[in-house]
Amino acid sequence: MFRVTLTLLASCLALSTSTDTGPTSAIYVSNADIQSTLSQSSPGSGSDQPIRVVDLGALGYNLGVGVVSRPKASTPTAPVEHDDVTEIYHVIKGSGELVTGGVLVDGKPRSPDSANVRNVNGPSRTGTSIQGGHVRRISDGDVVIIPAGVPHWFSEIDESLTYLVVRVDPGKVIALK
Repeated sequence: MFRVTLTLLASCLALSTSTDTGPTSAIYVSNADIQSTLSQSSPGSGSDQPIRVVDLGALGYNLGVGVVSRPKASTPTAPVEHDDVTEIYHVIKGSGELVTGGVLVDGKPRSPDSANVRNVNGPSRTGTSIQGGHVRRISDGDVVIIPAGVPHWFSEIDESLTYLVVRVDPGKVIALK
């Protein structure tokens, strides 16, 4: 399953050259790239790190791939809603309760100068909870598509989660990498 995901990512991450015709080559993200990125996070702390963010030229958008590690913790992360960026999660290992949709409660914009806004997922709001969202358990092999503007939140982490994230960035708000 993991090799299938990498093959799909290689197909999706076509890199534009300086022509206006669109993508002419592809970017390969190896398991070594993913593991190296994961190893850069502090043990026991969560991380969301981009591996590649590429400009797809004439197609008009950027596409990124990253890896996220969320440890089993007593305190869940804050709910979030991204203004422009759609995220696709593919769970590599672990499990948890993901809440999507509904209404972000007490949403406040992230600082435009924050590293997350510039390098990870663009302009976003964080809140205290989600009201009326759909709760589902996700685990190894599951894929979730979270369109821009949809609140989402891991309300519980049952077993430390590691997932690949593909970010579709039509507004080109995330820095290239």
